[in-house]
Amino acid sequence: MSARRAEWRSLVLLALLGSAGPAVAKPFGKWFDCYAKVEPPKDRLPGDEAAPPADPQAGNLPGRRVPGMGGPQTWDPVVQANQGAVAWPKQGDFPADHLPVPDRWRLIETLGLVKSNWKDPYNQNTLKGDRPICGTHDLFLQLTAISDTLAEPRSFPIPVGVQTTERPGNNDVFGRQYSEVFAQTFILGAALTKGSTAFKPPEYELRAAIAFNVNHVDVPEQRVLSVLPSKRSLRTDAFVGVQELFLDYHLRNTSDRYDFDSIRVGIQPFSSDFRGFLFQDNQLGVRLFGNRDNNRFQYNLAAFWRLEKDSNSGLNAVLRAPRRDALFVANLYRQDLPLPGMTSQVSAIWNINRERNDVQVDTNGFPVRPALLGTLRGRSYDVVYLSYNADGHIGRLNLSLSATHATGTNRNNIFTDRRAKINSWFVAVEPSYDRGWARFRASALYASGDSNPYDDVDSGYAAIFENPQFAGADTSYWVRQTIPFAGGGRAISVNSRNGILNDLRSSKEQGQANFTNPGTMLLGVGADFDILPELRISGSANHLWFATTATLQALRVEGTIPKDIGWDLSTAATYRPHFNQNLVFRLSGAVLKPGAGFRDLFTNSPRTGHYYSVLFNAVLAY
Repeated sequence: MSARRAEWRSLVLLALLGSAGPAVAKPFGKWFDCYAKVEPPKDRLPGDEAAPPADPQAGNLPGRRVPGMGGPQTWDPVVQANQGAVAWPKQGDFPADHLPVPDRWRLIETLGLVKSNWKDPYNQNTLKGDRPICGTHDLFLQLTAISDTLAEPRSFPIPVGVQTTERPGNNDVFGRQYSEVFAQTFILGAALTKGSTAFKPPEYELRAAIAFNVNHVDVPEQRVLSVLPSKRSLRTDAFVGVQELFLDYHLRNTSDRYDFDSIRVGIQPFSSDFRGFLFQDNQLGVRLFGNRDNNRFQYNLAAFWRLEKDSNSGLNAVLRAPRRDALFVANLYRQDLPLPGMTSQVSAIWNINRERNDVQVDTNGFPVRPALLGTLRGRSYDVVYLSYNADGHIGRLNLSLSATHATGTNRNNIFTDRRAKINSWFVAVEPSYDRGWARFRASALYASGDSNPYDDVDSGYAAIFENPQFAGADTSYWVRQTIPFAGGGRAISVNSRNGILNDLRSSKEQGQANFTNPGTMLLGVGADFDILPELRISGSANHLWFATTATLQALRVEGTIPKDIGWDLSTAATYRPHFNQNLVFRLSGAVLKPGAGFRDLFTNSPRTGHYYSVLFNAVLAY
């Protein structure tokens, strides 16, 4: 576009502003949906050839010409009659196609192109932070409301005892395996932000989010949902948790490109890596973060004090005393390293646990600290996780990589009651390739296991609070379901819900990390197909093994246990009718075909050939 045409476009826009007139807001949204009142200039634009020719001495800008065949005629001088607007720049001060207006956020509504409605989450809305609160120019309010509905029929091995089964006379170690879960969560959030965040960090942000959860579980055997044999195998529970409550304060800018330092204090979300392998949670903490070199470097320095969780919903229980478990985090990101398109991260996380003398029972009556495993004694530990993570693309190849070494001291091995050194490893890689509307991916994971549980080295890898987005994520059977470890421990699971590691914990939310475990191996392939812009079909096929079964053999007092867990096959359909995250519906199904090791541990009386998981999830967001 030429400079002259750009100048004409600016003048026409000013004329439209003048003719739009003031808008009238609805009574409910009067405080939020105020409009910029643009008064028309007193001197109107001429409409014929009688306009005087351009005369720089008379105040007209030189070089402007009315389009058409009428000759070198120009408009009359521009009169600025908009109160509070920036003064019209002098010739040459700024590019000619920039026109200052007092309220750029409400310009489209002043022109009558959009009619605001506070109930509409899809278009410009003051309540969701699209424009500042009326009467301010840099104070934004953002309200959020989320409904998360989940229905999940499933099957998994359920251990029983003669005194607790619902079918007297059944002496099998495992009972019926079919169960149902229904959960409804409502999240209400609000954020108050000061600053023009379109091009620079906010000066401060206050954010809060409250979650209300109702869950219903129906299982076929007793003492699964409650430690009391007299309790029914049916439970409905509700809980309210505080998931976010923090202040984010902008400390300073360190460059004219808005590199910055900020500090965040309170209950806040944090992920230690790109895929949530080590720690991903909302916890109480202090976090100093920022960037450098035009955002090529980002850093975090943080300390978290872990809150107790509700046993059934997994939400933060802020009315209970925090755990004696703390994290200190330092990480650094670098974009375009080692190659353009890749982002590298190095991190160090120190997990300090001092719960050796802490006896904790969950709301269902099951002990979670110390875990009823091995010598049943309390433990404390110090472990440092040193990680390298990478995420991005190399040409058309997408690549995500995570590698972690855990080292430290466990002050009470569960087999020897002696101090043990922690020395374990974890690596996961997921390459993928995009071909038109399809993405093909492969997955590989290795978490070391403890091959000699009676020595003074704990070599089983355990995360702090994992939530892996990997190998199909929670569409996968093994990631989604918790498999109880019967016969070698009480109230212990082989793996954790929404987790992939076989770490023999009492609970991911309330238990301690256990570094004497069989480890995990996974190889898998998968694909995502964008059938329609709003419909995606995904599928995964993963094969799982224990890295070593020495710990399982010692706990079960068995001579040999095969490593093969089996095949995890899953598929999912995700539908977004409006092409965004405001309405998301997902239906998935997964099947576990047990291998020799799984059958050795969990064979039940019907000799079940497979286990299944069906998940329906609907997320509605405002």
